[in-house]
Amino acid sequence: MNPGIGMKTVQEILVNVDKCTGCRACEMACSAFHSNPQFSSINPAKARIHVVSNELTDEYVPIFAGNHTRSGCDGRHVYTIDGKTYSECSFCRASCPTRENFIEPDSGLALKCDMCESTPPLKQPWCVEVCGEHALVYSEREVEREEPARAAPGQLEVGLQALMKQHGMEAVIARLKDIGKEK
Repeated sequence: MNPGIGMKTVQEILVNVDKCTGCRACEMACSAFHSNPQFSSINPAKARIHVVSNELTDEYVPIFAGNHTRSGCDGRHVYTIDGKTYSECSFCRASCPTRENFIEPDSGLALKCDMCESTPPLKQPWCVEVCGEHALVYSEREVEREEPARAAPGQLEVGLQALMKQHGMEAVIARLKDIGKEK
């Protein structure tokens, strides 16, 4: 370990596709946890996990929502796994404008797995909690914290100007003061 860098905890959900039965309990639990008010409805289209399935061959792959991308990729890549062909969109975690996966149907906002963040914190995300086959396993591990990236000259100013344009100078200054108090 490098001196002065420290450690951080990485939370992850491990997927064992061999154990997934395609029950979709994870999708229902996720959508219920994130409904407003919490647990008031179930709509798998609003879940941050989707189970990609080939029911004829009894194959199921849980995919978690990742980052949003403003433009879709060309989607030309094809993967062959155990003699079966899949498009790259089948396993893509991104919400993008070229498909409806991980886009909230009512608002059109991108969804991203947040590991069921709540106060007080949960022991593990709801999708893991309801997975009766243990295809989803919650894990925490310690990794070396990377040194913070240094902004290139001028990048900080460009970023601050964009924030001030969007939120106003007073709001940016107030938030920076709040962050300074938190540390």
